[in-house]
Amino acid sequence: MDETRQFLERLGLPGGDLSALPTSEKRFPDGAQYRIEIPSVEGPKALAGVLDEAARRSVRIHRVSQGSGIMMLTDSEIREMAALAHAAGIEVSLFVGPRAAWDTGAQITASAGKNLGARLRGMDQVVYATEDVRRAAALGIRSVLIADEGQLWLVNAMKQAGALPPNFVFKISVQMGAANPISIRLIEGLGATTYNIPTDLSLAQIAAIRAATSLPLDIYVEAPDNFGGFVRHYEVPEIIRIAAPVYVKLGVRNSPDIYPSGMHIEDGAVKLARERVRRAELVQDMIQRYCPEAVASEVGAPDLGIPVVEESQ
Repeated sequence: MDETRQFLERLGLPGGDLSALPTSEKRFPDGAQYRIEIPSVEGPKALAGVLDEAARRSVRIHRVSQGSGIMMLTDSEIREMAALAHAAGIEVSLFVGPRAAWDTGAQITASAGKNLGARLRGMDQVVYATEDVRRAAALGIRSVLIADEGQLWLVNAMKQAGALPPNFVFKISVQMGAANPISIRLIEGLGATTYNIPTDLSLAQIAAIRAATSLPLDIYVEAPDNFGGFVRHYEVPEIIRIAAPVYVKLGVRNSPDIYPSGMHIEDGAVKLARERVRRAELVQDMIQRYCPEAVASEVGAPDLGIPVVEESQ
């Protein structure tokens, strides 16, 4: 194995998982080590609940993300989310449209085919999902959640060509599934802005990814049940130390799958959003207890995909 490990190192890659857990010297552009993300914020009422709960608990939120898809929100709902987030100085990242799991087709329903779920099947679906991105951008959103490498390549080309705003954030979903330093470096080269690693990677595996990429890593420290249900609160200080810059991401264990969300389950979605902020308070307290020297971004950091709001709105 030594020859393979040495070849990897000559390529500037780690020769294996980094069990020594080296401290990351990489940072966000503002010099911070970590930020807080609240996922599954499925509409304006859920976002309002997050902001209210965060103010009540003195929790600093930097980003919220949504999973049901841009296509499941009305124009007025997207504008309302953009206005709320703009006023609060936080990023809103909305998932792109009709992924394979919601499309016609049988492979996703088979036990060996579930990995296809967030992919885009065929060029028409690439077009549909990219129309979602263009619509969100026109309504003021500046961050989208992507799970398909082909679409990432396309929307990055659009950004480079001026067809999308130059500060547009491409947040990569945990469902893309790249789980090693080489694969994630390739995704970085396709134009990713941040990368959500799989929920079950060890600290040594995370450290090796950090050695290979400068991308901010989005890391579930409490994962939803359908992503493993891991509760890693006590690992957060080490995650910040070895993985910076990192988005510390709070799901909720023992909660229902709410995708796609809507008025029929809105009360539950809002309560779950508020509970994610409570979980964030638990983790924020742990950071203060065990690594108070860790540096968090201020609200409104310049590189965040904070929505823009037209004067007429």
